[in-house]
Amino acid sequence: MGQKVHPLGFRIGITEPWRSRWYANKKDFGTLLYEDQQIRKFIKAEYHSAAVPRIDIERTRERVTVIIHTARPGLLIGRRGAQVEKLNDELTKICNKPVAIRTVEISKPELSAQLVAENIAEQLSRRASYRRALKKSAELTMQAGALGVKIDIAGRLGGAEIARTQKIAMGSVPLSTLDAWIDYGFAQAATTMGVIGVKCWIYRGRYADFGVARAGRSL
Repeated sequence: MGQKVHPLGFRIGITEPWRSRWYANKKDFGTLLYEDQQIRKFIKAEYHSAAVPRIDIERTRERVTVIIHTARPGLLIGRRGAQVEKLNDELTKICNKPVAIRTVEISKPELSAQLVAENIAEQLSRRASYRRALKKSAELTMQAGALGVKIDIAGRLGGAEIARTQKIAMGSVPLSTLDAWIDYGFAQAATTMGVIGVKCWIYRGRYADFGVARAGRSL
């Protein structure tokens, strides 16, 4: 089961909060869902350098609140808040509603599975050695305080004729334990030989150890 079930989807509503928090009737649901997708796609594309692993969206009748988790809030906010104002204008066009933007700083990007996966994908795009990239990323994650890490990459590694998979694992990653705080990330590296997929699982401990008694917490 641990290899087939999405680690976050498995925990949503139990120990993990929903990434989109709003209610809509059947007629409006599809439109709002598409808007959420457009918001996330726009922010990830325009502010890729701000290291954004997660975007939460909350809606009321009057406004949309976009909560952006970022490892580099300075790049997102800009000088005197100029970038935030620009982003606010763009998101208002997408939603046709007033938008409020909140940023949550990620103090340890090495413990964010999405950022680790994106970092490895970026190195592979620059033709770095995939073995070195895997080993270094896993070691940095363990040094940052993780109890376990597992990284899989698949594709034409090193320009090989046939696609293959390379894995690295350190510590323990209990995927079937609901109380385990498992962070999961996926990224793709576009290379001249084709696309290489990167999956990352990080075990940070049990939710109970962090005093989390319900589905809701900050990174």
